[in-house]
Amino acid sequence: MPQVSQSPVTVSAYSWVPPFARGLVRDLRVRWALEEAGRDYAVRVLDPRLDRPSDYLEEQPFGQVPSYSDGTVHMFESGAIVLHIAEDSEALLPADPQGRARAASWVLAALNSVEPFVQQLAAIDLFHADKGWAQEQRPGVEQMVRKRLGQLAERLGDKDWIEGRFTAGDLMMVTVLRNLRHTDILTDYPSLAAYQARGEARPAFERALTAQMNGFEDLAPAA
Repeated sequence: MPQVSQSPVTVSAYSWVPPFARGLVRDLRVRWALEEAGRDYAVRVLDPRLDRPSDYLEEQPFGQVPSYSDGTVHMFESGAIVLHIAEDSEALLPADPQGRARAASWVLAALNSVEPFVQQLAAIDLFHADKGWAQEQRPGVEQMVRKRLGQLAERLGDKDWIEGRFTAGDLMMVTVLRNLRHTDILTDYPSLAAYQARGEARPAFERALTAQMNGFEDLAPAA
């Protein structure tokens, strides 16, 4: 669905991030969920160079993106927002209680069991690669990333999606795997590389990514 300035649903996003982060900022997850659910949305654009407005800190106490509002519900944290959107969309959550529970479990698994190690590796490689402590810690962090990827690949098997059909859990897991794009680690896990590619080939993902990328401006770097 297109961005609509008068939509009751509003998602926050940044007007600028460094090139390496474009396509990875977490409002992408919310945009993708809304696209899968067939819902339009408006965007509240924040300049990352400036202090957050006080009313925004009421929505998102840490000043990050995304936040979400639909006129009734105001919330933050991408995983919580995706699950909220999914509650009313069978495209994201199956109708049966067991299927919904499993999909929600995979959303949290992506955020709690996989992403922390992936993010730690990205932080080392992108921000601290020249530091001695980072060089010492990197092998252990990569080992944990590979352990989680091996477990995920085993669970995925030869299926297209983790639970057999696309759910919010796959949406979240694909966005987490994308944070490894600065490495070639996924080439050692062909089933996961193909899994990520399937997610990125979904029309809803392509629309969400295009919308995020088109929203970035050429600004001076944030301090």
